Formats: sequence, C-alpha cells, structure tokens
Amino acid sequence: MSTAPLSSLTDNELYARLCNGDRQALGTIYDRHGGLVYALALKVLHRPSEAEDLTQEIFLLLWNKQKFDPQRGKLSSFLSMLTRSRAIDRLRSRKRSQTFIHRWGSVMTDRTLDTPFDSASLEERRATVRDALEQLPEKYRQILELAYYEGMSQSEIAKQLVLPLGTVKTRSRQGLLTLRKQLQTWMG
Repeated sequence: MSTAPLSSLTDNELYARLCNGDRQALGTIYDRHGGLVYALALKVLHRPSEAEDLTQEIFLLLWNKQKFDPQRGKLSSFLSMLTRSRAIDRLRSRKRSQTFIHRWGSVMTDRTLDTPFDSASLEERRATVRDALEQLPEKYRQILELAYYEGMSQSEIAKQLVLPLGTVKTRSRQGLLTLRKQLQTWMG
C-alpha cells in the first residue's frame, strides 16, 4: 500500500483499500461523496432524517463489499445509482404503509351509518383492528398507537420514549408489517 495521504488517492485506489479493510479509506470516500449521496437522497425523499439514514446505509453497504466494479464506471456514479434505487424503494415502502394506514383509518373513523347492519359491521371491524393491535408485541403496539391514535410524528415518539429515531422507524415498520399480516383476511 502506498504511503501517500488518502486524500490524494483516486476513488479506485481508495475502494481497493476499503476492500482490504482500511476504515480510513471509507472515511475519505465519505468525505468526497457523502454530500452527493445526501443531496440525492433528500431530493428523492424530501425528509432530512430519512436522507441521513439512507446516506449512512449507502456507505455501510459500500463497506460491506457492495459490488462496485471500477471497470464499469466511476464510484460517484455507482453511489448515485445505489442511492436513487434505495430511495425509491423507501418511497414505495412509505406509500404502502400510508395506503394501509389510510385504509384502516377510514375503517376506524366515525361516519353516518345508513343501517344497523352498517353500524354492526363497522364495530366488528374496529374490534378486529383492536384485537390485532393487542396481539402485537408491546414495543410495536406502543409506537403505532402513539402515531395513529395520538397523531405523533416519529421524532416526537422517539423523544417521548427516549429511543433512537432509527429504532422508532424500524419498530413502526415491523409493527405495520405484522399488523398487515394479521388483518390480511379483511383486506380482500
């Protein structure tokens, strides 16, 4: 390995060092390309906290030997493509969660009911959702209840429960996925 300062090395040389376990090479790559990755993530996601999370994820993927091939292009292009792809995946996941919550939120809202059957049907659906929520592990249920019954943001939940924001996001997602599985028969 060369004794030149890392900042003077090319991206390909830095990546080769990174593949050999040089953590400082990752730091130099991050210094060079972290702003690009964050800016692209923010442009797609429109949420600074999600853009920060995604930026960290991208560089962790690179550290874990994500398949960058210097023969196929520049590292900056690879990071941009990976960031865009992962950001779009997050948008899709967010949309699925919002659709699911909107759908079940409409079940739970009060509305004018035309017949006693409508009223009984709505009450049965509410009971089904309550039962499904009660079956969730406490760590998931607590976050979902604060978000959807109290209207709290994930940042507010993190502060109230004294948890890292990333933990709240993960538990919220896992809770929604579990709840979705439990309510699958109603979603037809």
